Amino acid sequence: MFDDARSKRVIVVAHCLLNQCAISDGTADFPSQFREIVELLLEHQIGIIQLPCPELLCLGLERQDARGASRPLLQENSRIRNLMDSEQPRNVLQQKAEELASHLSDYQRHGFVVLGLLGVDRSPSCGVDTTSIGGKEMPGKGVFIEVIEKTLARHGVGLCMIGTKTGEKERSVERVKRFLAERFEGPSPSKSSV
Repeated sequence: MFDDARSKRVIVVAHCLLNQCAISDGTADFPSQFREIVELLLEHQIGIIQLPCPELLCLGLERQDARGASRPLLQENSRIRNLMDSEQPRNVLQQKAEELASHLSDYQRHGFVVLGLLGVDRSPSCGVDTTSIGGKEMPGKGVFIEVIEKTLARHGVGLCMIGTKTGEKERSVERVKRFLAERFEGPSPSKSSV
């Protein structure tokens, strides 16, 4: 089954790495996406599972405040985190995390390799190594990543995660290169030649 041209390798990617138009006002580092990371994934023939943007989903494009871009970045991120870390948004995030767990389980059950998750450090929602709390960048996970991690653990789905930063392009690209190199063990599990 699935012995066609597909690579049978997938990776989960934070929404804004593929769509900078979704992030909070004043924070886009690229016109559309983090091109170098996208190109790396394409070069390695990795299918991309794009997470929904949790903040856009729960708070809207303005993140419930049209003046958000006028605040210092970490202060605004912390405000957004506080909004996301409440009951209604957490319920929405839980539903999305359950869907992700179901999809990843299905991929794994059919012999696909789920390489990991690329998040965005400092993000109030998708930070992997750091997030924004109290106006500071702090060690820890964003609200959505916390929910995803707990949900996947409950479903027995292991997933390595790595944080990137759009403002640290070269460092992020190198981290992703190392992350991918550590996960590749020979050719694609696909039986067909690509």
